[in-house]
Amino acid sequence: MTPLPAAPPWLAQRLEQAGGAVPFATYMEWALHDPEHGAYGSGRLQVGPRGDFATSPSLGPDFAALLAPQLVQWLQELAEQHPGQPLALVETGPGEGDLALQLAEALAENWPALAARTSLVLVEPNPGMAARQRQRLAVCPLPCRWVGLAELAAAPVQGVVLAHEVLDALAVERIVWDGAHWRQQLLELHQGLLRLVPGEPLGPQAEAPLTALGLLPANPQRPPGWTTELHPGLQPWLQAAAAGLSAGRMLVIDYAHEAWRYYAPQRANGTLMAYRGQQASDDPLQDPGHWDLTAHLCIESLVAAGDATGWSLVGQRRQGEALLALGLAQRLHGLQHQSVGQLADLLSRREALLRLVDPMALGDFRWLAFSRGPAGAMPLFLQDPSLV
Repeated sequence: MTPLPAAPPWLAQRLEQAGGAVPFATYMEWALHDPEHGAYGSGRLQVGPRGDFATSPSLGPDFAALLAPQLVQWLQELAEQHPGQPLALVETGPGEGDLALQLAEALAENWPALAARTSLVLVEPNPGMAARQRQRLAVCPLPCRWVGLAELAAAPVQGVVLAHEVLDALAVERIVWDGAHWRQQLLELHQGLLRLVPGEPLGPQAEAPLTALGLLPANPQRPPGWTTELHPGLQPWLQAAAAGLSAGRMLVIDYAHEAWRYYAPQRANGTLMAYRGQQASDDPLQDPGHWDLTAHLCIESLVAAGDATGWSLVGQRRQGEALLALGLAQRLHGLQHQSVGQLADLLSRREALLRLVDPMALGDFRWLAFSRGPAGAMPLFLQDPSLV
């Protein structure tokens, strides 16, 4: 049996103040977003191939170059619907700022008239991350500002919201089946050590959504101890994002499963994972505040939360298919005609492009487009690649 980890002093103090135990979601929020001790809040985590984990934009500029025409399609539609009015490209959770800068540079270079009407708005709740983003975007060719979702709601914009690997960092509730009831999982301080324990059974109101997800009625294939996640943070986040956008679109790019896959009996410990130094672990309690904690999205839960907050799903696609529709194959082909003197760079770009569509890795990300107001033309990423 794996020994229980010791609680760092800051977490032990929090747990003692809370009576000795808190819901897992509270712990995850502390471990990620506490301004002093959280992995993101302190700015401790580094995104990129040499950091704690790699993302699509951190592999190079090609991801942004492929994504830009999709965002431009939506911005141009809004420009035509609202002549002369300013537009905004809103990125939530901008990481190191690479994607924001690359998109701003693409707009300024290839669509200068549209860029002249567009500002870059970054929503970053973690001061440590925001400090690095400001440094990275010091040379941004578009007007650039940092706001909170509440501040954005006070002065809504027209534009596009981009949520790239953001929603998977929202704190999740973990629930455990005891053979008769679903129970909320708690983090408990026990003699200075951390352990996960089942709490009280969920009440009827909390159990009601579980039927739609296939978690009720009971399934004999889920034995006592079977554990998974729920996503209570989705609806408040989407409500706040909707309040900040008077008209426009939102693109969510993240790992996501349909409910039948997410809550399949064989997935006995949910999707929660920890990442640090390019290493993955299924233990969320090791060295709290130094590891990224992430859980996949449930597509049905995301869409239902969107419906409840004024977002209409336009369509969805896996990243590999989306990028092919946006011209990835043509970009790969074009690399063959580059100078042989740039061979090392070309091989690196080719490898990165292939990683973006690898179905066993980044290619399995989901792209989900949402709209506030009329949906407009079919998004480019949903079109048949052979017709693009």
